[in-house]
Amino acid sequence: MTLTLAVPSAIIVADSFLTHGAYGGVERPFTLENYARLFDPLYAMIFWRSFWIAGIATALCLALGFPLALFIARSGARKNLYLSLVILPFWTSFLIRTYAWMFLLRDTGLINTALQAMHIIRDPLPMLYNDGAVILGLVYGFLPFAVLPLYATLERLDRSLLEASADLGAKPRDTLFRVMIPLCAPGIRASAILVFVPCLGTYLTSDLLGGSKTILIGNLVQNQFTASRDWPFGAAASIALMIVAMALLFAARRKGEELL
Repeated sequence: MTLTLAVPSAIIVADSFLTHGAYGGVERPFTLENYARLFDPLYAMIFWRSFWIAGIATALCLALGFPLALFIARSGARKNLYLSLVILPFWTSFLIRTYAWMFLLRDTGLINTALQAMHIIRDPLPMLYNDGAVILGLVYGFLPFAVLPLYATLERLDRSLLEASADLGAKPRDTLFRVMIPLCAPGIRASAILVFVPCLGTYLTSDLLGGSKTILIGNLVQNQFTASRDWPFGAAASIALMIVAMALLFAARRKGEELL
């Protein structure tokens, strides 16, 4: 298993130091130019946009996932039912679910058609092919990755600590922010990493819901390996993305987090 992962990674690393061939592919000499190109303002903006969108999507997943996980943890005998509903979207292809959002958000989609039929709007709202649509698709797709670790943490939370906080006169809001959230910090960090990393490397959601207006790191890598046939630069961009993901995972391991 380790060899299966190591060999493709080694090939990508080697390609990232080679030169773009005249007709695609790679050739000598070895060079650092591919990594230097990542600091070009154009590509730096793509990286910044990727981090920004992934960060917003992660924050929204945590904001929505925490109360949902808390509700499930306190649902008694219905926990398994609610957990099944959380993972139910995984039974359908991610591609199909993304196309469903395109059907809902496009100018002639269900939402705009319904709003126009109720005379709430006159012209269709531009809900597709923008950053907002990409963030919506990411939150929908990766919300379960935030809920499940949060649920595991909240389900093990000692409720006597919350009762003690209330007995000492703390208001529910104070108990939430000064007792519950600090105790759930490991689950929150694990959820954030599990959502942020795939959001950072996504290309399907941004390609379908963002169109040509939202180019992320994943789209850059895909384009370099397909349309541009610049494998060395695509390999360098993927290595940079891998370094960020590994740094986050390493930081979590230093704190003793269990991500799965």
